[in-house]
Amino acid sequence: MIKKGIILAGGLGTRMSPLTKAVNKHLLPIYDKPVFFYPLSVLMLSGIKDILIIVNKGQLSQFKKILPNGNNLGIKITYAEQKNPKGLPDAFLIGEKFINKDNVALILGDNFFYAQSLTKKLKECVKLHKGATVILHPVRNPSSYGIASINKKNKIRKIVEKPKKSFSNLAVTGLYFFDNKVINYSKKLKPSKRNELEIIDLLKKYKNNNKLTAQFLGRGGAWLDTGSINDFYDTSAFVSALENRQGLKIACLEEIALNNGWINKKNIETAIKFYGKCSYSQYLSTLIKK
Repeated sequence: MIKKGIILAGGLGTRMSPLTKAVNKHLLPIYDKPVFFYPLSVLMLSGIKDILIIVNKGQLSQFKKILPNGNNLGIKITYAEQKNPKGLPDAFLIGEKFINKDNVALILGDNFFYAQSLTKKLKECVKLHKGATVILHPVRNPSSYGIASINKKNKIRKIVEKPKKSFSNLAVTGLYFFDNKVINYSKKLKPSKRNELEIIDLLKKYKNNNKLTAQFLGRGGAWLDTGSINDFYDTSAFVSALENRQGLKIACLEEIALNNGWINKKNIETAIKFYGKCSYSQYLSTLIKK
């Protein structure tokens, strides 16, 4: 069972420069909420309450202004700084003490997930005891992603980073579930040509031991990497359209915590005072009136 999660919210955000010269990309708004609220909501939907957020050196105070701690969400938030981007598996080296002897989920701070049965799928994934699970989703341009093929039992048969020749259209998304071996596996990784530890190399260690399985968002599900300008605005438009049509919020952290029974209506009132007069607070007030 996975009870701990890591959000990797570091990186330079060069694809979104000059916007990211002064502000961490994970603090930019996707419609009416910071980018990192969306991956945080995914971990919370899965039932994970103990969360480490890894940020760039010197940017800790910016995140704490938005999310001082987890008290008002019924969760535990820990922060750590990453001096320099060293690849995704570096999250497990930075978070070694946080992970301790537990299994852990990792989600990239700029990834957006939406699916009708997302919560159900997440709760299946966190039941993991041994091995690793990745979330796969079809894409039109496989050469731009880490791509995997599977067998009839949803075990990964082959996994390649940005293949020149397409053998599958299933991309590895930025959400991963690992057993505790991930720490030792990450320590044994060697930097790639770009001098970073590669997540694909880490996943291959599990695949070679026949311990890498796949889960899917399903048809109609959405996975977007908001790290580029076009995808950033596409995601914002997607969230805006859905929220305004349905009257329901995506990634409302307080609503998830309330539905999980982690907080009560007094916590919602505290949150409303913290956010001030805004549409987000207005939505929170409707939760109290229900």
